Amino acid sequence: MHRHTGWRLLLFRRQPPKPARRASCSGRPRRARCPSDRGPDITMTILVTGAAGFLGRQLVPVLRREARVIAGVRTGTAPDADTLPLGDLAEMPELGSALSDVDCVVHCAARAHVLNDTETDPLPVFMRTNCEATLHLARQAAAAGVRRFVFISSIGVHGNSTGDAPFRETDAPRPHAPYAVSKLAAEQGLADVARQTGMELVVIRPPLVIGPDPVGNLGTLARLIARGFPLPFALATRNRRSLVSGETLCDLIRVCTRHPAAPGRPLLVADEPPMSTRDILERLATVTGHRLCLVPVPVPVLRAGLSLAGKREIGHQLFGDLEVDIAATKSRLEWAPRRNGAPARED
Repeated sequence: MHRHTGWRLLLFRRQPPKPARRASCSGRPRRARCPSDRGPDITMTILVTGAAGFLGRQLVPVLRREARVIAGVRTGTAPDADTLPLGDLAEMPELGSALSDVDCVVHCAARAHVLNDTETDPLPVFMRTNCEATLHLARQAAAAGVRRFVFISSIGVHGNSTGDAPFRETDAPRPHAPYAVSKLAAEQGLADVARQTGMELVVIRPPLVIGPDPVGNLGTLARLIARGFPLPFALATRNRRSLVSGETLCDLIRVCTRHPAAPGRPLLVADEPPMSTRDILERLATVTGHRLCLVPVPVPVLRAGLSLAGKREIGHQLFGDLEVDIAATKSRLEWAPRRNGAPARED
C-alpha cells in the first residue's frame, strides 16, 4: 500500500470556532444543539458516514469529546450532533460545499451483514456501495481539502480463517466473500486517490464487532439468547476467534483521526486474547444483559449436521479459527485496547 506523507501540523493549529449553520437546500449540515459546544475549544471537524448504524452510533459520542462531529446519515437527524443527510451513497450524491470545512472523514457506511440475500450475483451490488460509492466520496473529500480519510475495512480481506499463525497486516490479501472483495477493491482505489491528491489515508481492518444491539449473525444469536433459547455450544471451547468491542474499535478510530503514524499500512484491531465460540456467546450475553443457556453437543456432530443441511460455511464460522495479531498497531500508534477483552457495556 502507498506510503503517505506525515500528518500536517495544520491539523493541530488553533483555529477560530466555526459559526453555527442553518439548514439549506445546498446540502450543508444542519446544526443541532450540542452541550459540548460550551466546553473546550474544538479545532477539528470530523464527518462520520453511517452515523446511525451499529458502529456509527457508538463512534459519534466518542469523537465528540475532542472534536466537532458531523453525523452523516441516510435520512433524519442525529442527537447532539450536526447532521448531514447523505441519502443513499450508492447513488453517488454530490456533497459539494458540505465538505468544505471538514478536516477528516471517517467512512463507516457500507453494505454488510445481508442475511438471506436474494441477489443472484451479490458482488456487483457490494462493489457499487462499498467500492464505487466510497471512491466517489473520497474524491469529493480530497477536492474539498479534507486532510485525512479513515476507511473502516474488514479483516475479511485477509481470508475467512487462520491456520498456524494469526493474520498480520503484511499478509497477502485473500478475500473470499463478496463483502470482503469489495472492501479490498475500495482499499486499492483509495490508495490511488490518496496518491493522486495528497489526502492522507488510514485503513482499519476490524474482525467481528460486538456490542449492544449487534447485527448480522451476532444479532441472530443475541435474539436467541434474549428469548432464552438453549444453544448447543457448551462444548465449543477449542477454537480461537478474534473479535473487537465497539468500545475498542471506536477508541482506535479516535486515535487514527489525529495520530501522525496512522496513515500507511492497514491497521489491524482486536480485543485480546482470542476467544472460543463459547466465550463469545458468554460475552454476547453479558453485553446484551441476558442469561445464557447452553447445552452440551459435540462439535463434530454440530459440524456434520450443518454440512448435511448445506450450511458448511456457517459451521466454519462457528467453530473455525480466525486470529488477529495487533502487535504492529499497538507499536505504531503506542496504543492498546483499553478494556483488554473485558465485556463492553453500553454507557
